[in-house]
Amino acid sequence: MFDRFQRSWDLAVECMSLLLEDKSLLVFPLLSSIAMLLVIGSFAFPLFPSFALWSKHGARAMPALTYVALFAFYWLQYSIVIFFNTALIEVALDRFDGQEASIGDGLRRAWSQLAVIVAYALIAATVGLILRVIAERVGIIGRIVVGLIGLAWSVATALVAPVLAAEDVGPIEAIERSVELIKKAWGEDIIGSAGIGLVFGALIFFTVLVGGSFVVVAFAAHDTAAGVLLIVVSALVVSLLGLAQATLHGIYSAALYRYANGDPAAGGIEPRLLEDAFRARG
Repeated sequence: MFDRFQRSWDLAVECMSLLLEDKSLLVFPLLSSIAMLLVIGSFAFPLFPSFALWSKHGARAMPALTYVALFAFYWLQYSIVIFFNTALIEVALDRFDGQEASIGDGLRRAWSQLAVIVAYALIAATVGLILRVIAERVGIIGRIVVGLIGLAWSVATALVAPVLAAEDVGPIEAIERSVELIKKAWGEDIIGSAGIGLVFGALIFFTVLVGGSFVVVAFAAHDTAAGVLLIVVSALVVSLLGLAQATLHGIYSAALYRYANGDPAAGGIEPRLLEDAFRARG
């Protein structure tokens, strides 16, 4: 188990080197974040009273129309995330082939798959809303069970975006292909994703801790300008780390797709790392 975590760390370092070679890949999660903020803003204000009532009285207090709006929000959310993930992974896959690929190439591929992406997002939104509603209506044991079901769904569909980027299939076929591929390396997918999350979680925590300390010192010294500047800089660093984390997840899933699909080619990633980290199980 320790060796697998070590390999995940090594792979994250290699993926970071690929990202440093092509920083334009950060544009995809940036565009996704901007789109998500616009969607959240458009839904937050009209839905706030219903969510306040829901949190106070439970799920049964939520009006039926609010469920419809919540479903629409989930649908848009999943559509946006999958769209830009597909675009990112398309470029990453081209990089693995040693080909030149631009941001426009990735967006064009995602656009060509828009109908499938929206259809898959509809399925994902339905599953997500059902699980959320059930979780709000059951006890702690039921919530644990629902959480495990949600985790299983997330693992099973982890390679949907790479499938959409590389193959011309429908939404159901994309899920089936993801399940087929993830069976070969589901453990590595979980460990790798957790490893990347752990590393960036630590970096973000360190940034907040150090930045917050300097902010406190600045305000304690009555230097408001320096305090505000430090807050802005810390927020920018945290945002950049978040974008880098999302991008690395995309690169990682693209590499995982390649190996699980029987093609170990992965650009600048050392072949030994892929062979170790993505060793398929019989």
